[in-house]
Amino acid sequence: MLQWLSGTARRNRRAVVDRLYAQIVAAARQPVPYADWQVPDTPLGRFEMLSLHLFLLLHRIRDRKGALADIGQEVTDQFFKDVDHSLRELGIGDMGVPKRIKKLARMFYGRLSSYGEAIDAGDDAALAAALKRNLRPEAEEWDEANHLASYVMKAHEALAAAPDEDIQSGKLAFPEPA
Repeated sequence: MLQWLSGTARRNRRAVVDRLYAQIVAAARQPVPYADWQVPDTPLGRFEMLSLHLFLLLHRIRDRKGALADIGQEVTDQFFKDVDHSLRELGIGDMGVPKRIKKLARMFYGRLSSYGEAIDAGDDAALAAALKRNLRPEAEEWDEANHLASYVMKAHEALAAAPDEDIQSGKLAFPEPA
């Protein structure tokens, strides 16, 4: 009986993680940032947008314990499994994947810090500068970073207003980019 309950709990948690991750992917693939804000529609640009939306969830639940902390870790694990799979689909061999995952993980965790500091300070300009540095480092000017920063701030506010129970049941509320 206990094994069955444990199996059910695991399946339920897996379903929540899958729903949350699917919503992160859907938000990261909204066409406006790519079409109107010049976010590069490349594997690295898509990684950046996935990282950004995962950051928003992790930032929202950063001080939580228990189920939300576990869910955050499982969604992060799913993200890196997806990155691993994507690298293999791009033709990177078994020997090269771990090295690239390690580099992408360093990039991801660096973004958690820079985006988090800007959001915590309510500093749109610092957030836009961090986004430019990470998404369009080669661009001398990227005015659209301000649009993306505004969207990120709105998404942060929407997630901050969401009850913990919604997240625990697999519901996220990312706004539409405008």
